Amino acid sequence: MDEWKEFSAKTVDEALTEALIQLGTTSENIEYEVIEKEAKGFLGLGSKPAKIRVRKVIKSVEDNVVDFLHKVFKAMNLEITVDVSYDQEEETVNINLVGSEMGVLIGKRGQTLDSLQYLTSLVINKNTDGYLKVKLDTENYRARRKDTLENLARNIASKVKRTHKPVSLEPMNPYERRIIHSVLQNDRYVETHSEGDEPFRKVVVTPKRNVRDYDNNGGYNNGGYRNGYRNRFDNGRYDNGNGIKKYSKKEFHKKYGGNTKDYSTDYKKDYAAYQEQKAAAKLAAENVAKDESVDTVE
Repeated sequence: MDEWKEFSAKTVDEALTEALIQLGTTSENIEYEVIEKEAKGFLGLGSKPAKIRVRKVIKSVEDNVVDFLHKVFKAMNLEITVDVSYDQEEETVNINLVGSEMGVLIGKRGQTLDSLQYLTSLVINKNTDGYLKVKLDTENYRARRKDTLENLARNIASKVKRTHKPVSLEPMNPYERRIIHSVLQNDRYVETHSEGDEPFRKVVVTPKRNVRDYDNNGGYNNGGYRNGYRNRFDNGRYDNGNGIKKYSKKEFHKKYGGNTKDYSTDYKKDYAAYQEQKAAAKLAAENVAKDESVDTVE
């Protein structure tokens, strides 16, 4: 804590505002005591200014998170327990919320939870030199949502293989689209791309070109490629139409593409969008720190 400093003005509120300006902080980061209240004299004569003493209070990251979220939940009439852990080495703040009405906080497809995470990030990165990453979760929702999307991706891929028709998924944020792209990235028979503009951008799963038809038994028939090639790759064997040639999987990928380390253009685009969102959150936090050095005194 800093040393006490005295401030004087016509009223206590004005003195407190002056203190916040000079100390370059906000009301939640100070303690103050009233030394003398303002006094109004008769007909304006003999009036006395208010005098207070103020000092900065340095709160921990954990305390700032708990204070902010408790105010939010109080306004929402929710009783929520906030568990916070701060990893200084990774510069990450992990927050877990526990309560009886968590569905309200999760919202549709986690949108409310994402908004809380974003706002919390703004608060704890305000007036700081670095940038702390915030991970806010409840009832293990993030992991469950990831599992749901991965299963959805596989099921949609199976449908596309059976029907040979593209399938469009519901609009998702960049992070969730990235999960879909990632799961199907190495599938030899379907591919993914994204269509539309934010926030309605969605993933479309389509059959890959130049692959054989997928039969109802879960395999591929011996039909040729659409571009006239008759190819078959099974357990390291490649049929170019002139007989079977043996290739290792590595050789096949090297010669004909499909390297598991390659990422599709849409995967990269959605990952870039995800990174841009993170950068935007960081920039917003920096702007808030610059533009809102003084909060309104209640």
